[in-house]
Amino acid sequence: MMGQVFCFMFDTSSNMARQTGRFLMSVIGLWLLMGSVALAQVKPSIRVLAIAEAGGVHQPFVMAAKQWLAMLGREQVFSVDYITTTDSIDRQFLDQYQLFIQLDYPPYRWTDRAKAALVDYIEQGRGGWIGFHHASLLGEFDGYGLWPWFSQFMGGIRYKDYIASFVTATVRVENRQHPVMQGVPASFTVEREEWYTYDRSPRQTVDVLATVDESTYQPDSPKKMGDHPVIWSNGRVKARNVYFFMGHHPDLFRNTAYTTMVRNAIRWAARLPSN
Repeated sequence: MMGQVFCFMFDTSSNMARQTGRFLMSVIGLWLLMGSVALAQVKPSIRVLAIAEAGGVHQPFVMAAKQWLAMLGREQVFSVDYITTTDSIDRQFLDQYQLFIQLDYPPYRWTDRAKAALVDYIEQGRGGWIGFHHASLLGEFDGYGLWPWFSQFMGGIRYKDYIASFVTATVRVENRQHPVMQGVPASFTVEREEWYTYDRSPRQTVDVLATVDESTYQPDSPKKMGDHPVIWSNGRVKARNVYFFMGHHPDLFRNTAYTTMVRNAIRWAARLPSN
């Protein structure tokens, strides 16, 4: 009798163990399924390519930009790949990306194949484009000539001079209706910038979004243009595009107006869906 009772108890325990095992496996399976769904939901849907200046005086800005873009990418669900030369750029390579960023990379030292690919990318609207600071260094530098197409894309300008010592100034927004300027104050201060001057204002061929008020230079400088756009977009091409002159000092990423504009520019140029 005792043996029969013992066997009965053993069988009951065994059944409970099997049921518990099945329950645990179901829970684990559900947890794994939920995890895979969550991963699928946060997988970056937009790919960004940034060509960044390697080394030099702009390296601190580039490093700060990379950290900020990594944070924004996690928030807005996009990924950024970085290159430091144009050697890999061709049409097929650019077609992998919805946005191309010139992160202080100049418009020279480009291969002919890369030039042709970028022209096609921008003129045909294969993706968006955002340029910073050094992207408007148009002229003859390091043995390279002026890139005529890029000069026209930038408003027909040629680099003329710059303020070597850092100068603080007020930037005034002109087109507050543009998507890039949403949530940006009518004017804001930019500290420690080496303002470029050009041989002409690009205003005649681009949509000026903001200008620097040269009367607010601190300290003052004789290097002035009069009409001095510093943020603009070229509506004559199919790609959504924005150029930001400001892009020398890493502290720009502590400037709320600046980061708001750059965030807006990325969302607009890359055609990111609305939140």
